[in-house]
Amino acid sequence: MSVINYAAERQLLVVARGHPYAKDAFSTVFDSLEDYCWSLVEQPAAARFFHPDSCNEYAAMLCYDMPGVDFTAPDDPPALRSPSEAFKRNFLAMLDCGMGMVFMHHSLAAWPAWDEYAEIVGGRFHYRPATLRGQAWPDSGYRHDVTHSVRLLEPHPVTAGLPNSFEMTDEVYLCPVFSDSITPLLGSDYAFNEDNFYSAKRAVEGQMYSRQNWSHPSGSGLVGWVKHYKNSPIVYLQGGDNELAMDHPQFRILVHNAIRWVSSPAAHRWARAAHLTTRS
Repeated sequence: MSVINYAAERQLLVVARGHPYAKDAFSTVFDSLEDYCWSLVEQPAAARFFHPDSCNEYAAMLCYDMPGVDFTAPDDPPALRSPSEAFKRNFLAMLDCGMGMVFMHHSLAAWPAWDEYAEIVGGRFHYRPATLRGQAWPDSGYRHDVTHSVRLLEPHPVTAGLPNSFEMTDEVYLCPVFSDSITPLLGSDYAFNEDNFYSAKRAVEGQMYSRQNWSHPSGSGLVGWVKHYKNSPIVYLQGGDNELAMDHPQFRILVHNAIRWVSSPAAHRWARAAHLTTRS
């Protein structure tokens, strides 16, 4: 939307960049969210908004960004870049004050040198082998243009108004997901095993669609979940790679529902209660 929606009830901050994306199609996802006035800020300038002061300005933040992965490194890219200590403190303080967060698609790969970020989102996509939660992992798997059936795993406001299953074509990931700290919402009927994915590291090296000498544990098939971190309600949606996915009516409902839920008093009460439980 080229004009400012002064009549909107709430403000939404959308954060992007770090991975190529279809800007026009991405924008239309939020243009149809009429009860929000949304603002797009790209990395690295967006880093300053990961601050507790943003809780006073925005009802929610949606992350479609992938900072911390440097594809321009001259030797053995991608290089992993760590966020500053000030950024970490401000981000965690923002979550402590309860910012509602929606993470989409490649945001799962952001800040790979900061393990706590993976705990915030609920897993991590690796562009190179890494250790996570004390376990050695290979680089993650990707597969573009997969037509798969997404099924609802349990009732939740994020999935309200959706059929029990729907078909969409999108990119899917084979990577670690922290099943012990999330509430699963969406599962895929696609087979999440190494035979159906390609090596992310080999793709960066210029060998697209290769799994030569690559192996990866089978995945959970989860493509959407909710969780909390500190006092913040959080949603992760694995979909949203390209224009086809962003134009999908059910996927748009998911994104809109997720934004509205993490902004809601009910979600904030749930996150605060869950945080108190984990602290006790």
